[in-house]
Amino acid sequence: TLTASNLAMTFSESYHKRVLLIDADLRRPAIHKVFRLIEGPGLSDGLTSTDDRKLPIHQVSPRLAVLSAGRPSSDPIAGLTSERMKRVIEEARDAFDWVIFDTPPVALLPDANLIGAMVDGAVLVVKANETPYHLVQRAVDAIGRNRIIGTVLNRATVPTRGEGYYSYY
Repeated sequence: TLTASNLAMTFSESYHKRVLLIDADLRRPAIHKVFRLIEGPGLSDGLTSTDDRKLPIHQVSPRLAVLSAGRPSSDPIAGLTSERMKRVIEEARDAFDWVIFDTPPVALLPDANLIGAMVDGAVLVVKANETPYHLVQRAVDAIGRNRIIGTVLNRATVPTRGEGYYSYY
């Protein structure tokens, strides 16, 4: 969530691109907390709605918009694989320079894999000293090596004096 939010803010503010950040973690949404948005209808509500109304997008800066997840769902698979989800992605592609999805962990739930199959590329976020190699490999296999456009190693610590390469730092 932090990586997706930071990418969205960097692309919109530093590179002056129109960005839509979508909270696609429909089980444990968090983007609304990062941007201090009022919890309300969002992606999950739009995917399960019987009518075709516009999804509530929050404009948080002149070039950054956020589509929150909405109400948490215990089984979001039907919505994520729906025709409505495909239309949401296509409409977002047409309206924004960048569309960034925040998803649950790839190796633990199928949600991110489903979204990964619909997008142009993925950034893999790996937690330093905690994510086992076999889970990273499983995530790479699930997404597809050719779809990964970058990797972020987060929560890494800087070695203290004496731990670095030949003690230089």
